[in-house]
Amino acid sequence: MSELKGIISEIDIIYKKKIKSKDLPKIDCSATTNEILRNVWSDKIELYEEFVLLVLNRANKCLGWVKISQGGISGTVVDSKIILAIALKAAASGIIVAHNHPSGGTIPSQADKSCTRRLKECCSLFDITFLDHMILSGDTNDYYSFADNGEL
Repeated sequence: MSELKGIISEIDIIYKKKIKSKDLPKIDCSATTNEILRNVWSDKIELYEEFVLLVLNRANKCLGWVKISQGGISGTVVDSKIILAIALKAAASGIIVAHNHPSGGTIPSQADKSCTRRLKECCSLFDITFLDHMILSGDTNDYYSFADNGEL
């Protein structure tokens, strides 16, 4: 076994919580989610698409966020494996995903709907609740919530 040391890479899994549980923001509706997302979103919301993940504990308190991808004007890559790996690393009980439409619209495309279904199915395999997929607009404070619209 010692002959393998140095031949393969060590995998280190770590999640560092920097905020006390009592101080974490609780997500109780899409308006709260929108507020949290707008505080972490880049100032490029009207320039290119970005995809963000929020991870939550059992009490729906937001443990943290991660920018999953940054794309172009009309799309960005959403890798289910990366999203689930991050959620599992943080021992998340639930997740919320979001992306923006630089055009200003918030109506989901067929690709958005397909992505939502795929992520919800993946989460169910790991007992992670897929709480919402939101689409933000940079023009206003407008957003679209799949949960609010009964599409989950």
